[in-house]
Amino acid sequence: MTAAEHLVDGLLGLPVVLPDDIDRTARLHLLDAIGVAVAAAACGPARAFAASPRPDGPCTILGTGSGTGPADAALVNGTLIHSLEYDDTHTGSVMHGSSALAPAVLAAAQHHGFAGAEVVRSFAVGWEVLVRLGLAAPSGFQRTGFQGTSVAGPIAGALALGLMHGFDRAQLIDAVAVAASFSAGNFTFLSRGATSKAAQAGIGAQAAVSAVALVEGGITGAPDVFEGDRGFFGLYARDPSAASRLREVSDDLGSRWYVADAAFKGLPCCHFLHPFVEAVATLDRAPDRILCRVPSGQEQIIAVPWARKQRPARADEARWSLPYVLALQVVRGAVTLDDFIGEPDPAVLAMAARIDWEPWPDSGYPAVFPAAIEAEFADGTGRTVRIDDVDGGARRPWNAERVIGKFRDNCARADVAPDVVEQVRATLIDAPQPDFSAVRSLVRAA
Repeated sequence: MTAAEHLVDGLLGLPVVLPDDIDRTARLHLLDAIGVAVAAAACGPARAFAASPRPDGPCTILGTGSGTGPADAALVNGTLIHSLEYDDTHTGSVMHGSSALAPAVLAAAQHHGFAGAEVVRSFAVGWEVLVRLGLAAPSGFQRTGFQGTSVAGPIAGALALGLMHGFDRAQLIDAVAVAASFSAGNFTFLSRGATSKAAQAGIGAQAAVSAVALVEGGITGAPDVFEGDRGFFGLYARDPSAASRLREVSDDLGSRWYVADAAFKGLPCCHFLHPFVEAVATLDRAPDRILCRVPSGQEQIIAVPWARKQRPARADEARWSLPYVLALQVVRGAVTLDDFIGEPDPAVLAMAARIDWEPWPDSGYPAVFPAAIEAEFADGTGRTVRIDDVDGGARRPWNAERVIGKFRDNCARADVAPDVVEQVRATLIDAPQPDFSAVRSLVRAA
């Protein structure tokens, strides 16, 4: 039996109704993703793309009040959700699940009228697939220059949608292989701080929609898509042995729910930076200099090349800059959405120039997202701070009120009326059958 066949068999054996706690968790992740998209449509780098004219359709473009076809909606919404670097992450697999999965299931729900509880279930199942694809090759996609979310997202999304469409075993296996034909997305954006990374999640969501349409139209795929040097893991992670690990990590489908471990983000920047910001925030006064210990495997994202990270060309480029984001915390006392709009702040750049880094080979990453800093003060004294894991993850989970509070804040950033926000929150979180058509009302108050 191939890894794809084993995976699909595990999915077909899952319960029809989610466990109550997993249903609640999945709804919170959907709510969080929708709120991030609404804020991004108002102030993010993809807002012009979201507002661009396109053919009308039943699927909401979040934050705009307009609709389009399912593939276009998935592309735009995935781009919005990922554009602020404010979307959730499963840290062990380094997967941004909701940015690729929420747009796909939302488009399918609105296009085909699927029941709300079924949409939530498929979203949660998509998370389980996405995380397991990442765990089969830990940080393997990133090491070869690919973004794991956009490489594995089409497969996870296609399986989620295939289940919603009632695909049989053969069709689901076809969906895996057809979706893998769309896998793409790399880290070249880092060389100039380009915003193309945001679109990679949207492309993954769009690919899931397209893959399911192709399978419905009779297109087939090879069931051994994961195996061999030219298979999925051999190509994207340079690790053909990961196919056998995928079979192993698929054995506990239904008894282990990884979506429960996915981390919500409290800051609109690369998740690797969050524990560093928290470490600086614990200091009782502003440091004169900071030395950061960067977990090996993260340096290519947040530290290299250091000179460029210390002086980003634009504020939105700084979402992946360790020295600039730490300098924001020192100079302004917080890191907010507004900090990544416009030009870099000269005072922040001056502080960033006094921050340095060194590699940290035994940090525990990617199982945890830790940070360690050595702060030096103007009087010659110093302090060492270590954060063992990121806030919002499995070891330090958020409660529902924190997630809902973030949703409210993001909607307020887009000037959505508070009563509308509460109506959407109630139907997505509390209703037995959430009504996903309600999200079209999340627009600027007249």
